[in-house]
Amino acid sequence: MRKVLALILLAAAVGLGFYALRPAGGSSASSLTVYCAAGLKKPIEAIAAAFEKETGTRIELQFGGSGTLLSQLRIAKQGDLFIAADEAALADARKLDVIREVLPLAVQHPVIAVAKGNPKGVTSLTDLEKPDIKLALPNPEAASAGKVVKKLLGTRWETLAKKAAVMKPTVTEIAADVKLGASDAAIIWDSTAPQFGLDIIKVPEFSDHAEKASVGVLASAKSSAEALKFARYLAAPEKGGATFAQQGFQVIGGDKWALKPELILYSGGVNRPAIQDLVQEFANHEGISVTTVFNGCGILCAAMKTMKDSTNPKFPDVYYACDVCFVPPVAEHFPEAVLLTEAEIVIAVPKGNPKNIKTLADLAQSGLRVGLCNAEQSTLGFMSAGILRSMNLFDSVMKNASSQVPTGDFLVNQLRTGSLDAAVVYRTNIQSQPDHFDAIPLPADKAKAIQPFAVRKDSSYSAIGHRMLDYLKAHKGSFEKAGFVWRGDTAPVKSGELEIPDYLRQK
Repeated sequence: MRKVLALILLAAAVGLGFYALRPAGGSSASSLTVYCAAGLKKPIEAIAAAFEKETGTRIELQFGGSGTLLSQLRIAKQGDLFIAADEAALADARKLDVIREVLPLAVQHPVIAVAKGNPKGVTSLTDLEKPDIKLALPNPEAASAGKVVKKLLGTRWETLAKKAAVMKPTVTEIAADVKLGASDAAIIWDSTAPQFGLDIIKVPEFSDHAEKASVGVLASAKSSAEALKFARYLAAPEKGGATFAQQGFQVIGGDKWALKPELILYSGGVNRPAIQDLVQEFANHEGISVTTVFNGCGILCAAMKTMKDSTNPKFPDVYYACDVCFVPPVAEHFPEAVLLTEAEIVIAVPKGNPKNIKTLADLAQSGLRVGLCNAEQSTLGFMSAGILRSMNLFDSVMKNASSQVPTGDFLVNQLRTGSLDAAVVYRTNIQSQPDHFDAIPLPADKAKAIQPFAVRKDSSYSAIGHRMLDYLKAHKGSFEKAGFVWRGDTAPVKSGELEIPDYLRQK
């Protein structure tokens, strides 16, 4: 009778259902609905309770097998977050278009779980086939662990499935069976076993396989900012990460916790027309603040060098340069970049081209007032000087340089007021003023500036930085509308492997 009662109580403890954790001190102003794989029940309950206490946001949790929960999400199209035990479940969620941002939480491995002391002496998968071993398996139609193990074992799964005394929809249910002696062994996640005081048997068939448990923000989330706040809390090393680690999980590690993180973005001035509004939209979507510093890349790099190292709180988390030639000076902080866009460098002249300028050599005409960006302050100035030197035009054109400023926008304003006859700028600088300016092209092999986007390697908010990159990549049209050529679909490039012409290499 006692054993039956214990089974009932433990089943209630690991059973599925929809309920809310309510913070002490009364009702909260908001709530989040979270669908969670049953194997993560214990840590998620603890983390949700701590989050409620800190923020006042109520967390409503529903547990089940990942497959079962995904079926519910597909039909209901409601809820804020989905916590999956494996990557295949997230891939299925993406195919169904029910999730958006994904934050990894922990790594799990399939193992054989047995009662403390391993009374039946199980050491291998072969032992599970013995007649005296009562085997419990996770149902592959409902549980991620079952789906993963079935794929790993191939035809051998069928043998074990026929031999199994029971097959249940969650790893917590079969772990409970082993704990209470209803089963002798089960195949579950290594992170589930400690929650039930079970011993783990690692076998070669599973040793090389790992799965990420992750949280995904649902497309149906009432507030992406509120959903991401809890997701960041789950992944934060000092918050959810600490709880996962205490309960035997191999933690991946996320951004440090802050109720409203502040991300610092350094961006070359050429990028402003394309990203200024997008960055604010991203900040609103994430529920964070973004401090954006637009300037010439020479000035930006000098500022970083003045700060000496990234421990300075004002050091940028992300850097969107005007060209790859201004990544090497800060490559130690930004070792990898995505070549996001491309901007054409042109000679801008007043509409109608009254001075009849056709080439860079024409900028050396006597009496011409030429605008160039400052080579020490800006990428455009540095590139313009390099191009002129490569064509043996530097000295002759510089004699006419009546203005040297940090960004192309300044030059365009001077052209507009009539204080310049021509200026070397980005086509994007005059894109929105076709009635006032003409563009004279440069030689094709010298007219291209490529804008790399990089996230600082030791940023406390590197995950947010990469989500910003994903957000920008999802808005390709905004860049093209601003006059950029899109390149963002390529793989990241190591900063040390960027292709930079000799005439543009930093000394």
